[in-house]
Amino acid sequence: MTAMTFDTPLRPSSGTSSHPSAAPSAPSVSAGRLAPVRLTRRGRALLVLLLVGTVLVAFSLGRTSASAGSSSGSARPPAPRTAIVEPGETLWSIARRVAPSADPRLTVARLAELNGLGSAPIVAGQRLVLP
Repeated sequence: MTAMTFDTPLRPSSGTSSHPSAAPSAPSVSAGRLAPVRLTRRGRALLVLLLVGTVLVAFSLGRTSASAGSSSGSARPPAPRTAIVEPGETLWSIARRVAPSADPRLTVARLAELNGLGSAPIVAGQRLVLP
């Protein structure tokens, strides 16, 4: 929304304007240098709206991420899933029941880690935390 005028007339003239209401010519643009850019009222309004919009978007994104983080932080973590060992069950059978599509070796290792079993055997009636 800038307006640039040049000294170069479109039609040759003798120095007097053919139109009585013609404004005096603006300073010429020298070779290699551009005239300073001047914003019109509409251009300034557009620039202000653009800046306000950018600030509002940044503010709303900040609130969204802050509210998502605070809502998950204030909620109580879900209670861990547990299972009670039945007579004759092994860690392997429990691992296959808990995660049928996963590798049982990994699930057994995770069960032992979560419950602090090490090499201790499990017994019927024992409560195990499940992964």
